[in-house]
Amino acid sequence: MYSWDGDTSSWYGTADYSYGTRGATKRKAAADRAKALGPRTYEKRAGPNQKIIDPKTHITTESTNPMVIAIDVTGSMASWPFEIFDRLPLLYNTLSQYREDVEISFAAIGDAAVDRWPMQVTTFASGFDLEQLLGSLYGEGAGGDAAESYGLFAHWVNTHVQIPQLQENPFLIVFGDAPMHPTVPSSQIAHYLGDKLARDIDTYKAWKQVGKTWNTWFLRRPTGKPGDIVDNQWGKAIGEQKIFHIDDEQRAVDYAMGLVARAWGHFDNFQDNMRARQSEEKVQSVSQLIEMKCPRCGGPIPVDAAGMFSCKYCGATLNLS
Repeated sequence: MYSWDGDTSSWYGTADYSYGTRGATKRKAAADRAKALGPRTYEKRAGPNQKIIDPKTHITTESTNPMVIAIDVTGSMASWPFEIFDRLPLLYNTLSQYREDVEISFAAIGDAAVDRWPMQVTTFASGFDLEQLLGSLYGEGAGGDAAESYGLFAHWVNTHVQIPQLQENPFLIVFGDAPMHPTVPSSQIAHYLGDKLARDIDTYKAWKQVGKTWNTWFLRRPTGKPGDIVDNQWGKAIGEQKIFHIDDEQRAVDYAMGLVARAWGHFDNFQDNMRARQSEEKVQSVSQLIEMKCPRCGGPIPVDAAGMFSCKYCGATLNLS
């Protein structure tokens, strides 16, 4: 497990790496709290902490750099929250040195037709608070048919999340491998979110509304075939260019961090970070996929692009040096 103390000497890569000074105070506070509580453990539970993960709650953040990370926890996907849990200090410590006020909200997505807890969410938080919040989620591991309740999550984002200090489209990253129910019954919205609506919600319209505020990405497990129903549905929902087919699911957090680091102008630092943990071959493998896409709109970037590059699709200026 990665620790909160910022000590990178135990990383098993060949390169050295040290976190920058930005965000150092918060990282130290997280390390002190982690040390006081002792070693990190995986607690076996029969369900989530329902007082913390209640999707009826409306959440807000004063951060100008919030993020939402959602994980499909049905079936084989149930192990992914633990993969992220294991790398949580790495995720936060890396991103906080780029932008100190980064805050993260986690969500676990299931199938509202059959699951007991198909929508679990946390408030926005930073530092060691993230570990305690993420530990409140529960990987139910069930799910019914192939489709899952991604639309219910999209509606929650549109109606239950507020960002008063919004300056640019913040990242919303979904880890998954499944298609979605095309409509969200109003009865499910009333039951799980506490919102009474006169009609059902169109899932695709809900996701398009999410995309107006959030820089939304679907990071898909290396399963299925390109162009299948999963790709078709997600392409309709968020745009096919925002579907990211990862090659190595053990590097799931690295793909997410790399997209954010590139958008924030720190991709070279992210690569140095990864070199201290992985082989150069793995660094290049992960980097290549990220370098092919604009981290803002998902548009393709020419392989020979370098220096300060302006995306012809969305106008974003990227530092590709």
